Amino acid sequence: MGVGGDDRALVVACLDGDEAAWTVLVDKYKSLIFSVPLRYGAGRDDAADIFQSVCVDLFHELPRLRNIDSLRPWLMTVAAHQSYHWKQKQRTKHVREVEGLEADDLPAVLPPTIAAELEREQLVREAIGRLPARCQEMMRLLFWESPPIPYAEVARRLGLATGSIGFIRARCLDRLHKALEELGF
Repeated sequence: MGVGGDDRALVVACLDGDEAAWTVLVDKYKSLIFSVPLRYGAGRDDAADIFQSVCVDLFHELPRLRNIDSLRPWLMTVAAHQSYHWKQKQRTKHVREVEGLEADDLPAVLPPTIAAELEREQLVREAIGRLPARCQEMMRLLFWESPPIPYAEVARRLGLATGSIGFIRARCLDRLHKALEELGF
């Protein structure tokens, strides 16, 4: 089963005790889950703690999950609730040090615009996961590295000629576009 595996098949395999399916399921949604606490202002360590807590909840609740097609929204909701409670604890802990609370704190339920943005980000991650390994690595190097990596360095890391990066990037982006269409994006 690949990282872009079907949720229904992954959940059934997890419920049958398939540890590899559990790993694939967590890998598939790790960035989505991790991104929610970051939106709430959590640092990487706190976001990692929230991620682990959401995974524990998923493990315990998976047998009771009524609609497998709602797994992604369920994960976002659980991550949002836990992030909200983390934020509340942080506010309580620091309330004496802070003069007033931020008016734009995120609520316990993700606003629809943020939920939609997280859904789009997850679809892009899933689509990239369907690409050949070289295209996945090229997408990572060209679009996720900060500061941006020059083409010459991308070419060196991928073992390609610098002049071929633009052409291969275009082919990879075409494949990404097709994968996104297959996912209904």
